[in-house]
Amino acid sequence: MTNILSDLTEEFELESKSTRKILEGVDFSHSMWKPHEKSMTLGRLATHIAELPVWINRILSSDKFDFATAKFTPNVASNDQDLLKTFEEHFISAKKALNEVANDDFLNQSWTAVRGDITVASSSRKMAIRHWAINHIIHHRGQLSVFLRLLNIPVPGLYGPSADDRR
Repeated sequence: MTNILSDLTEEFELESKSTRKILEGVDFSHSMWKPHEKSMTLGRLATHIAELPVWINRILSSDKFDFATAKFTPNVASNDQDLLKTFEEHFISAKKALNEVANDDFLNQSWTAVRGDITVASSSRKMAIRHWAINHIIHHRGQLSVFLRLLNIPVPGLYGPSADDRR
């Protein structure tokens, strides 16, 4: 029988290694660059990725998250050191929350995201963590890898070597 908490923690830690690798490759001299007018800037996208582990804390600390009442200010790290510091702080906090608060029964309990009276999503906490934190990070890492490639910045291998690792 598998332990949900153990598996979730292991997956989060494993994916965080890849997240750290790609964030280490961000060149902040291009922080205001974006590939399309509807895209985030490179600096905002990288900072967003660094902040996403906070979703684990949100999911573990409450039964519901309301986008209508949540205060949100999009941040942009000031440089690469600030970016990595932001990620490390959020990673450590999320890992601590997983280790101290959660257990399998708790992770199977319901969690809901709403926008006022509208339900955005509802699932178990374990699925919410996978969706709102882990998968969300993976999705934006993919975007960031494209940003880096378009800027001719080496893209690190995340699940094995990249074309830049094979020189």
